[in-house]
Amino acid sequence: MSKKSGKIAALIESCQGQGMDAHYLGYFACFNQGLYYEAHDVLEELWLSDRQGPNYAFYKGMIQLAGAFVHLQKDRRRPAAALFKLARTNLQKYPAIHEQLDIAAVLSLIERWLQELEANDFSINPLTPANAPALRLLPRV
Repeated sequence: MSKKSGKIAALIESCQGQGMDAHYLGYFACFNQGLYYEAHDVLEELWLSDRQGPNYAFYKGMIQLAGAFVHLQKDRRRPAAALFKLARTNLQKYPAIHEQLDIAAVLSLIERWLQELEANDFSINPLTPANAPALRLLPRV
């Protein structure tokens, strides 16, 4: 049990019993509130427990995506771009829809943020409260 476990348990409490792992759902809840560091932490527990599983690179890519936005919040634009690229590499390994997430849309989001950073040669941080991204899970079919 890590030192973060109590904090993570509190973050995912409202996500319990919803048909998917609460850590996974908690990632989206945190991410969509702009709590990117917390989103990273929440999903990291699931990722570390799945080191040999089929979702290892998927979780890693999602963690890297949140990490890119942590860097943008701290105005570290080049490290953010590096994490966007790592996330893209990991997420490209999965089908267009995976774990109820539109991977194609996430890859498009990554490309859009990379273009924003690179278009201005990293001189402008594109993240503002008004344009913070949101990720939505697709309904179960």
